Amino acid sequence: MKVEEIVGTQEVIAQEQKYGAHNYSPLPVVLTKGEGVYLWDIEGNRYYDFLSAYSAVNQGHCHPKIIGAMTAQASRLTLTSRAFYNDRLGDAEKFVCKFFGYDKALFMNAGSEAVETAIKLARKWGYTKKGIAANTAMILAAERNFHGRTTGIISFSTDPSSTEGFGPANPGYKVIPFNDLQALETELINHPEICAFLVEPIQGEAGVLIPEEGYLKKAHELCKKYNVKLITDEIQTGIGRTGRMLAAYYDDVHADMLIVGKALSGGVMPVSAVLCDDEIMLCIKPGEHGSTFGGNPIAAAVTIASMEVMLDEKLTENAFAMGKIFRERMSALQLKRPDLISAVRGKGLLNALDIIPDEKFGSASDVCLMLMKKGLLCKATHKHTIRFSPPLVITEAQVQECCDLIENVILSI
Repeated sequence: MKVEEIVGTQEVIAQEQKYGAHNYSPLPVVLTKGEGVYLWDIEGNRYYDFLSAYSAVNQGHCHPKIIGAMTAQASRLTLTSRAFYNDRLGDAEKFVCKFFGYDKALFMNAGSEAVETAIKLARKWGYTKKGIAANTAMILAAERNFHGRTTGIISFSTDPSSTEGFGPANPGYKVIPFNDLQALETELINHPEICAFLVEPIQGEAGVLIPEEGYLKKAHELCKKYNVKLITDEIQTGIGRTGRMLAAYYDDVHADMLIVGKALSGGVMPVSAVLCDDEIMLCIKPGEHGSTFGGNPIAAAVTIASMEVMLDEKLTENAFAMGKIFRERMSALQLKRPDLISAVRGKGLLNALDIIPDEKFGSASDVCLMLMKKGLLCKATHKHTIRFSPPLVITEAQVQECCDLIENVILSI
């Protein structure tokens, strides 16, 4: 069947609305090209990308080194499944293990797969090493968490849009308040069947919610005290996004289990991984977990190239410096419009503005639409928060230009 050429933004949107599921509500822009911090739509308009595909494109769009690694490997070998060894996976496993300081890595694809993998590992450790009675292991999670949208993960979500109409919830989870050490210790004391505490060091999807300094470190100490494993979900906050290679490093925390994804591939394909030491990883035996595409040769080659770009170009350090400039500009803007901006927060280049509802425009989504029309793409998270997370390759001149653009839009309202 010949595919008809579709030209024009509205035609493309109409086609997707007709043939695709309605599980997203994108801004009305159709993108066709990306390079560095920029995106272009099919009409030829250029935009600053201040979403980075939810922090997957930390290294910038279509980074030549990453694309080169991907295409070179694609021309040699793409997939073997894990029924056989391939000559690239071991290199990637060694690279990330040495880099992050763990004994073992288990590569998957999507971030939600890695979260499910970590849950299975934690439960298996709980039964085989901690001695928890069969089928009673419990995992703690934090309120307003976002770890994915599989039926297992939404069983501990507190977001109605993720849970309503998708029950029944799976058992084995307990949700506690985020940034509440007393609540954590109470559960650890009362429930010896807890095997793990799964937490985001910064809750990105919830609106870039940052816990008190030292929270994660003290949480880890409590987990050690009660023989529970700390699992940090750094799928969005990791790989330099917050101005540290991992957000947990702000608290000097080396989690028992680390989940990474998104920017692990520079945004060119789905790659995720769970890292932990032998005590946990070797609890799972052959046949008990796997993925056809997990750890494929292209993913392995891309992972190494993506991480090398982070190091060679000092993108973590750049994220720290550029984030400081961005927040200073946004804080100054808040002083000019306290009636419109109620909060500015973030770390590195993961930042948020809280917008006060106004009859003239409505919500944060309306501000995002105004910014889009001026050449900057971002997305609201929840009703009144705008998340700003450009690629980490952004320069100071570009940050200043984007701050000028945001300021002009805010002051025009």
